[in-house]
Amino acid sequence: MQDYKKLEIWHKAMDYAVEIYKLSARLPSMEKYGLTAQIRRAVCSISPNIAEGAGCESYKEFRLFLEYAHRSTHEVLTILELIERLKLCEDKYIPDLLQKGKEIRAMIHAFIKKL
Repeated sequence: MQDYKKLEIWHKAMDYAVEIYKLSARLPSMEKYGLTAQIRRAVCSISPNIAEGAGCESYKEFRLFLEYAHRSTHEVLTILELIERLKLCEDKYIPDLLQKGKEIRAMIHAFIKKL
């Protein structure tokens, strides 16, 4: 249907995953199987769902995968807010990561509406 590598939203989601991975590497080791694993799983499902959806035969299927990506973005944002509230990472980049996540979420939402 579409080449996912031509989608700006896929590139942004990939870059976002790299940034989240870097942040999660700085979380306390006690969170290795907790929030670190959870946020990595969530962020790592955004771009693959966009890519998988782009390969679907219909817009209806594409939309379904975009909705999965949208939900995963919500999950990442919630975990970031929890990390911030628990002060697990004194990271000055969390507000920036929250903003980027909200932008990606909005782009996915707009893309869903466009289909």
